[in-house]
Amino acid sequence: MPKKNNSYRQNNSLARDGRKSRPAFGALDLGTNNCRLLIARPSRGGFRVVDAYSRIVRLGEGLSSSGALSDAAVARTIKALRACSDKLRRHGVKNLRAVATEACRRAENHHELLARARQEAGIEIEVISNWEEVCLAADSCASLLDPRRRDALIIDIGGGSTEISWLSIDQGGEHGVASPCFTVREWCSLPFGVVTLAERYGGRDVSRDRYEEMVRDVEGAARPFEDDHRLGSRASEGDIQIIGTSGTVTTLAGVHKRLRRYDRSQVDGSYLDQATVAAICRSIVAMDYKARQRHGCIGRDRADLVVAGCAILEGLYRLWPAPGLHVADRGLREGILMTLMREHRESGGDAKGEAPGSYTRQVRVQR
Repeated sequence: MPKKNNSYRQNNSLARDGRKSRPAFGALDLGTNNCRLLIARPSRGGFRVVDAYSRIVRLGEGLSSSGALSDAAVARTIKALRACSDKLRRHGVKNLRAVATEACRRAENHHELLARARQEAGIEIEVISNWEEVCLAADSCASLLDPRRRDALIIDIGGGSTEISWLSIDQGGEHGVASPCFTVREWCSLPFGVVTLAERYGGRDVSRDRYEEMVRDVEGAARPFEDDHRLGSRASEGDIQIIGTSGTVTTLAGVHKRLRRYDRSQVDGSYLDQATVAAICRSIVAMDYKARQRHGCIGRDRADLVVAGCAILEGLYRLWPAPGLHVADRGLREGILMTLMREHRESGGDAKGEAPGSYTRQVRVQR
């Protein structure tokens, strides 16, 4: 199981000078399942989203068996990237970072996709490492960190991989005001996400026994991380905060709230206790494929993937049975925007960028 010991301290202060012009920034995340774009402008203490785009493209469809991106998946992705390009032009975005994750890390022909994205959509995409993916996800979840706890686990269930990061929260100060900071102590990347697990076990018709196999496989894959760091007992006692950031956990929150259609404002930052997480997973597994398709918070695009997501979450919860789970509807895009705006401010509008882990940041946690 891939693992690194890199230390990464996070310290963020975004542009707060309202007298300066506020250019538009763009962040694009091309994952194994989704193509997502956020366009935002700096605002006091953060940023204001002015446009967004999300399209399920299933870039990693069939990748596990073929080792390559299929022509159909690439075609869907290029179509989505053209739509993103139109939005970027419309808002005059000159500060853009576009990243690709697990599907492109694994695909032998990913360079062809990157070339077509450059030529046909005018978007330069970089393939980032698992480590940088962890850092960006941690950045995006910073405002959900509970300063009363010394540690947190962030679980990021993707389409092709699942990242787990252990954050240590300490105290820092900015202008005399105490503000928690965090360090990524350890992390690991499990080589499966909702797409790859659903392709391996099936996603439409999943028996309870088949589901239990998935859960056990996930638990077994993550156990070396638990054996190394012994976080399970502390999690069960409530000493470690668990934050979930992915379509799986946001879907569970939407189902729990009985939303007729997904509403980010009711989901992001919400809390699900342990019994609720288990009950929702059971209810989703008990649904047939058509029932999942009809559900307003699952729908056709996720109906064959959400059961695999539940299995991943349940498998990890068996290792770290915390009293509850904080839900984050945020991820790489938000982390990218925070980094772009910070570098733009610190460089006086001429950001050159830095390698992840090469600088120290401080986050003011919202209480």
